[in-house]
Amino acid sequence: MTDVVVIPRDENPFGRDGVRIDANGVPRYAELPVSLVAMLEHQVTTRPDAEALVEIDGERLTYRELWDRASRVAGGLRESGLQRGDRVAVRYPAGVRWVLAFWGTLIAGGIVVAVNTRSSQPEVEFILGDAGVTVDLGPDVPLPDGGPVTEPGLGLDDVAAFFYTSGTTGHPKGVPTTHEAFLTNVENMIRCLGISHDVGEDLRTLISVPLFHVTGCNSQLLVATQVGGASVIMPALDQVRLIETIAGERISFIVTVPAVYALILRRPEFADADVSAIRWVGYGGAPIAPSLVSALQKAFPAAEVFNGYGMTETASLLTSLPHRDAVAHADSVGYAVPSVDLGVVPSADDPQLGELVARGANVTTGYWERPETTAETIVDGWLHTGDVVRVDEAGRIHIVDRIKDIIIRGGENVSSIEVEAALSSAPGVLEAAVLAVPDDIMGEKVGAVVYGGEATPEVEAILAHCREQLADFKVPQYLVVADGPLPRNPGGKLVKTALRDTVVWGPPLR
Repeated sequence: MTDVVVIPRDENPFGRDGVRIDANGVPRYAELPVSLVAMLEHQVTTRPDAEALVEIDGERLTYRELWDRASRVAGGLRESGLQRGDRVAVRYPAGVRWVLAFWGTLIAGGIVVAVNTRSSQPEVEFILGDAGVTVDLGPDVPLPDGGPVTEPGLGLDDVAAFFYTSGTTGHPKGVPTTHEAFLTNVENMIRCLGISHDVGEDLRTLISVPLFHVTGCNSQLLVATQVGGASVIMPALDQVRLIETIAGERISFIVTVPAVYALILRRPEFADADVSAIRWVGYGGAPIAPSLVSALQKAFPAAEVFNGYGMTETASLLTSLPHRDAVAHADSVGYAVPSVDLGVVPSADDPQLGELVARGANVTTGYWERPETTAETIVDGWLHTGDVVRVDEAGRIHIVDRIKDIIIRGGENVSSIEVEAALSSAPGVLEAAVLAVPDDIMGEKVGAVVYGGEATPEVEAILAHCREQLADFKVPQYLVVADGPLPRNPGGKLVKTALRDTVVWGPPLR
């Protein structure tokens, strides 16, 4: 039995209207579309000629065209022998083909296996074998084509897709995600951002993050579909094209990592860009400086800015920090979303500090064919996130660190995230990563890698800033200035294993 201190919702700004608690204590929305396919079909019926999908320098599809072509993909899959519940690997680049393969697989009654297009061949082969893939839609494989079909009877409990964890601690793990989990995340996004269900064509989201990751697919593509908006897909991130697209496509909803915002705000092209249509600006995946949040609010004056935190295992969003708290509480990832219960497993005597746990209809019930890992991760119905958090008096969540990334320096615990936040607000720093450096006397010391973009940040200025922000023992004793952007996974999170394998620390600074 796990001792969980449930986080109260007394000051949580996100209402729970329409959320019921089932017999197992899991919060669920009482009313959702019966499946993702039904969600799409509703838009095809109600606004067939509205634009649904745009690929930059590629095709543009209305909802009717999207449905007609996806149902032909479904027909082609069925003609090739696909049965309900069979797995289809989607390995196309981000764009119209990826979306058609996604919807076509679901319409055929199959399960999408979203594969990281940056994976090595051995990694791809592992996932294909692990998922038991029936059809592999590799990058050079034409889209299946056949007579249009629709698998009847899909429901909330049916698995719609497998997304794979990043595999930073071994082989990636498959996360079966149901139609209900996807739809629950969509409803949470709509409520937390204050999006009207009938916003329609006024919502145009720019997807510059990968579709094989839960942010791009679950919290952008599917949100746009639910409200009848358009998904504008940028196959490869390009700062200048991103700025041009915001204006040219009248983008109203954008999500990316803080480092990308910091870079585009510095571009001369941004100064004259028409950003008047932008209404929602989201970020996550890394600490963000209050100064950057303020800069975003100034740069996008008609927008609500928000932070978000989630996992592959939770179909994306667990928490959201609303616009009203964005600057004053920039170090927080916000409050629990409406249909999620959050709790803390205290690590000491403080009930507001410990490992974050979660339960909700968007939370997976287990990993694909990993019973031991499932039993370790999901205990008494609570998903253990592996993140150490602090809960403030209002119920906002502050990520202290990943359990495995806490640095123990001479018996003192140092949060790498806290130090990264201080570094990110230092002059000239765009990105920062903090790692433990082994030390014979102290056990571990604090090491940092920073990147400043075109300009090279000054080490002494960075350290002086850190001394103002941090206790002495938390100030980095090692600091390396990188000559390129820091490695990140498709969700925008730092890949510290890659840094640990390559960084050369040099002599300590003090």
